[in-house]
Amino acid sequence: MRIQHDSNSAVGMAAGWRRLKGGMTLGLLLGLSAATPWSWAEEAGVTDKTIRIGATIPLEGDYRVWGLPQKQAMEAALAGQTVQKRSIEFVVANDFYNPTKTVEAAKKLIGEGIFAMVHSFGSPTTRAVLPVLAENKVPAFGFYTGAAFTGPGEVLNFRASYIREVETVIDAALAAGVKPTEVCAYAQNDAYGMAGIKGFRAALAKQPGTEQIVAKVDQILNMPGDNPDRNGIGPVGVYPRDTVSAREGYLSLKKWEAATGNRCRLVVTMAVYDPAATFMGYARYKGEPWIFSSPSPAAGSRLATMLKEHAITDKVIATQIVPSPDSSLPVVVEARKALGANLDYVSLESYIVGKLFVTIMQAIDGPLTRENFLKAARRQPYDIGGVKVDFTTDNQGSDFVQATYLRDGQFTAITTQELVALFK
Repeated sequence: MRIQHDSNSAVGMAAGWRRLKGGMTLGLLLGLSAATPWSWAEEAGVTDKTIRIGATIPLEGDYRVWGLPQKQAMEAALAGQTVQKRSIEFVVANDFYNPTKTVEAAKKLIGEGIFAMVHSFGSPTTRAVLPVLAENKVPAFGFYTGAAFTGPGEVLNFRASYIREVETVIDAALAAGVKPTEVCAYAQNDAYGMAGIKGFRAALAKQPGTEQIVAKVDQILNMPGDNPDRNGIGPVGVYPRDTVSAREGYLSLKKWEAATGNRCRLVVTMAVYDPAATFMGYARYKGEPWIFSSPSPAAGSRLATMLKEHAITDKVIATQIVPSPDSSLPVVVEARKALGANLDYVSLESYIVGKLFVTIMQAIDGPLTRENFLKAARRQPYDIGGVKVDFTTDNQGSDFVQATYLRDGQFTAITTQELVALFK
């Protein structure tokens, strides 16, 4: 009996300890969960009610002309959307298009808990922030940059690259008989501008007998530092970011013309609105007959208005990476209904990126984790209301480029054949 009694007592004590231990563990879990709302979610930025995503965008200063439409369109695209019964919260930090502030803002957003960074703005800012995102395993999705970053970290680009935009125009010019020595470039002296110069190089390198030109361009591209002196070397003129100083870049192209005995027929610009319009205006003032091209970040009605102030109403090509805002594609019709008179190329891109993010999130199999999001993105192509996006083979979702031409003071879409004809 004594042995039996001792055994029962030991069993009872063990069971009591297990109950006590279980209660303590449950209490600890509940306490931690109440103290840190993100701690027991599937992933950082995810709760049982919301999915929190972030972006660094210029909301003040000169660059707000991109940032404000981006924010409005993203919010419109995400409004009322749910993923596994969770709404999506879009948190934006103003970075003034300043890489240092971008890094600071991103660290703050990461500290507060975000699932991903979605549709942040700018090439130099993206270059600065990607190492921070990689360190914290935060995906970079659909950023407003055509610099075609592949890392560090997980990067999924929606928009066609600046290389693709620049090549589209140069290929057409060369097909029309323009010589490689007659193609020049004017660029912002940073990651944004040099991304376009890479496209400039790629287009010329495909042509026979361009080795010396390409070598000059490589010398320009390989210069270290944030704002090296790239003028006076080859068929490229540059200007410092956040300035509209056109003269030095213009003189760089004139030096190239004098050195080669060839005149620039096409000048590919990789600038933002004000510097692009100022340079084109200065060149026209100097009597240059050049045809200009401009990439999607400096295109559309805003560029047309600025060029009109310089009495320029023709001889300017601009590329776009989304369909025209007056398109009949379902996603464009939807965006037009949501944004009304505020719909333009910038806001349309932002709206499409927002819809694409939601569609991929809704395609996730299993828990809402970053890993599962990336798997869903790469598992299959997506059709966002007529806009095709495919991450199955690389991190570049779209290669769509639409050429437009300035006629009578406004840009209108043109075909590849019409683009070639402009140079004949």
